[in-house]
Amino acid sequence: MIRRRAGRIALLVVLLAAGGLLVGSSLRDTLTYYRTPGEVLADPAAARERVRLGGDVVPGSLRHDGDLVVFRLADGDHEITVEQRGVPPETFHEGQAAVVEGVLSTDGVFHADQVLVRHGNEYRPSTAPVGPADAR
Repeated sequence: MIRRRAGRIALLVVLLAAGGLLVGSSLRDTLTYYRTPGEVLADPAAARERVRLGGDVVPGSLRHDGDLVVFRLADGDHEITVEQRGVPPETFHEGQAAVVEGVLSTDGVFHADQVLVRHGNEYRPSTAPVGPADAR
């Protein structure tokens, strides 16, 4: 009787561990981690690896030179200049939080190939005046 109970408990432990590993591995692929400018600048190995960099777009730093978009990302005390070829998302603007993906070059410029806009989790209704939808 004791052996049967011990076998059931062992089977339950194995099944729970397998389920935990399965859930953990599936969540790992859905999570997106990013590093702040301070973390990237403090890590000399960051210049050799592809990273996600997150921060706030510094007001007054956004400029367009043809298809090149240049701006600075900050996390308080640290800033990194970011260059990206192509058009950023329509909701991308100064003062907003953003995440870029790319490589930090040895001259300190982050060359991004993807720009994502971070959104808050609060809903705020439009401040535009409410009027009739169709004024025919």
